[in-house]
Amino acid sequence: MQHKLISVIVPTYNQAGYLGPCLDSIWFQDAPNLEIIVVNDCSTDHTRQVLEEFEASVAGEKVSYAARYDEAADEIIRCEHPRYPAQGRRLVVLHNEQNMGSTRTYNRGFQAATGDYCTYIASDDLCHPLMLSTLAAPLDADEADFVYSDMFVFDDQGRILREFRLPDYDFSASFCDWYLCGVSKLYRRALHESFGWYNNDFLANDHELYLRFALGGVRFRHVRKTLYSVRTHANREVNVHSSSSWAKLLEESKSLVRKARAART
Repeated sequence: MQHKLISVIVPTYNQAGYLGPCLDSIWFQDAPNLEIIVVNDCSTDHTRQVLEEFEASVAGEKVSYAARYDEAADEIIRCEHPRYPAQGRRLVVLHNEQNMGSTRTYNRGFQAATGDYCTYIASDDLCHPLMLSTLAAPLDADEADFVYSDMFVFDDQGRILREFRLPDYDFSASFCDWYLCGVSKLYRRALHESFGWYNNDFLANDHELYLRFALGGVRFRHVRKTLYSVRTHANREVNVHSSSSWAKLLEESKSLVRKARAART
């Protein structure tokens, strides 16, 4: 069976402390065929070093485990194997020459993608091991074009603050009440050929694009499983979560909800 290639875009800016675990959570997915594209938006912390170390580990780091006790020699024999399995994985690391901002950084990654399906993962979040294979199943069965799941919200100590259960897809529930569908997601890359890229004018770039998808007749499907952990940004004003940017994002989302409500009527 030929497994569809999944492209996972990881845009990152000054998230060096979280980036390694995020990349591990993607690499060790049970999905058999992944293309991981990291786009570093001129980070000023040690993101570049984290990426260089990750590339080196992927290329050749070995680990071992106690596999057998040789009684005659009174020796424990260890089995050595690569830390990162290479089969079915392709890593691409891109460094922006100048800071492009979040949306243009997303788009650079998606424009480099070659997979049948695609998604992006925030570089401080974590994917649960069965996320991509579970979301890919309805796409493989041609039951949907865009699939999303429930998620945990967790803090910097790794504590789960709540489980966020999203509504089964309905245009009103997912776009007219509020934007409730797009964090843990996977969709057909061909949708970009039909609907374009993330809008550079929006901070609420996923909301704007996925509303375009919905208004264009894209088939959405909710999977009632918790497959992703999104890190809370409470008391941490960074990037889009700074007070001024967050206020702009909420105003954009309110305007998109009004657009959805107008389209419904």
